[in-house]
Amino acid sequence: MDSSPSRPENLAARLRQAFLDHGYEQMTMSGLAQLCGFSRRALYHHFSSKEEAFRYWLEFYNHESIARGIAAGRAAMEAGGGAVDVIVETMNVRYGDARRRLARSPHALEVNDQAFRRSRDIIIAVAIDFQAKVVDLLKELEARRQISLKPGVTFEALAQTLCDGARGTNQAVPPIPIDDLHLRYRQIIEAILFGAASAPAGTRGKRVRSSS
Repeated sequence: MDSSPSRPENLAARLRQAFLDHGYEQMTMSGLAQLCGFSRRALYHHFSSKEEAFRYWLEFYNHESIARGIAAGRAAMEAGGGAVDVIVETMNVRYGDARRRLARSPHALEVNDQAFRRSRDIIIAVAIDFQAKVVDLLKELEARRQISLKPGVTFEALAQTLCDGARGTNQAVPPIPIDDLHLRYRQIIEAILFGAASAPAGTRGKRVRSSS
């Protein structure tokens, strides 16, 4: 395997470790170059600033985690798993791995804050991309007769709700222990896919517009 620091996956891995180990605010291009195995001049050949390097890392790993998450879901499907298994494995890799990795960093809060401040456009773009791929998974699950959407529910709306649930799990207060993430993904996904409660006949009521 090519271990050159210029190889995209190697560069992204070194950037990730540098920012997770040392944070963003105190990082300099000289320090980043040293941690990534470059001269300062060579690093500037790749990035004009540490913000550009930070954004590169986030975009690379978001796309990689999407690919790995979808692959994990498809592997669960081919292994005979049910709809919940497929979506849980997808979300556990897509969102759980990032949460577990970030939890080991002494700069977790800072890195998370900087990601939303400096890379919001990337976060939105990859969220849209991932949700489209979850739509495809849901359609395949329906084709295999593992789910059947209720009237008025679209694949797009269900995919977004599932993704919102997984992201919400990562941001839960108080924080969910890392070892419990997989179980909590399963709980939230089961509730979204199949519902946790039903209203007795005639008691559903009508939708009321908020006065705020």
